[in-house]
Amino acid sequence: MSGAGAAGSVGIIGAGRLGLVVARLAAASGHRVLVAASGDPARIRPVLAASAPGAVPGTIAEAASADLVVLAMPLTAYPALPAALFLGRTVLDATNYWWELDGLRPDLSDPSTSTSELVQAHLAGAHVVKSLGHMSATDLEAEARPRGADGRKAVAVAGDDPAAVDRVARFVDDLGFDPVVIGALAEGIRFEPGTEIFGGDVDAAELRALVERFPDSQRGRYLAKLRTRGR
Repeated sequence: MSGAGAAGSVGIIGAGRLGLVVARLAAASGHRVLVAASGDPARIRPVLAASAPGAVPGTIAEAASADLVVLAMPLTAYPALPAALFLGRTVLDATNYWWELDGLRPDLSDPSTSTSELVQAHLAGAHVVKSLGHMSATDLEAEARPRGADGRKAVAVAGDDPAAVDRVARFVDDLGFDPVVIGALAEGIRFEPGTEIFGGDVDAAELRALVERFPDSQRGRYLAKLRTRGR
């Protein structure tokens, strides 16, 4: 895998803990990083200076024009994204559905689909890849290691477009983690909240094992039962 030039510019939408950690790691690995949040971009300039040196603030439109766009915002905000801005872009979806915070949302918890497929349906002209969101921001910040280092942790990657998947996998590697490509975008349901992978802090071999035994896990059996009832 190539180094920091793999993704070129990175636009991060969301200036919460996850967005700031990804921004810091991406800038430290040599990427040009722009972070967008709601409101005036100048509002987050002091936060970026303190938490993600090298990253600059910008608008959502500017972030969407980057070579790689990272969604690090609440999942509930995705319908407000102007889909036309993302045409042809590779979009790394790190969002999750949190019923405790988001409320009971049948539209976001439909067992027949994954949340990243919902994002893809809205951003129809983009190439959405699910990744990063199954590891906590704390672990992402603490566990980044150079390629080949002992104890390097793994991050799952799922998407339908091979070129977009490769771009995201190279970005994950740049951040300091071993990318593990697990399949199509629909397979991203295997590392949503409630799965064994979610919140895990494991190496590539263990992550692959967790992916493979998902159908036999409590969450896997539960989703299979709901899908059977829905037919």
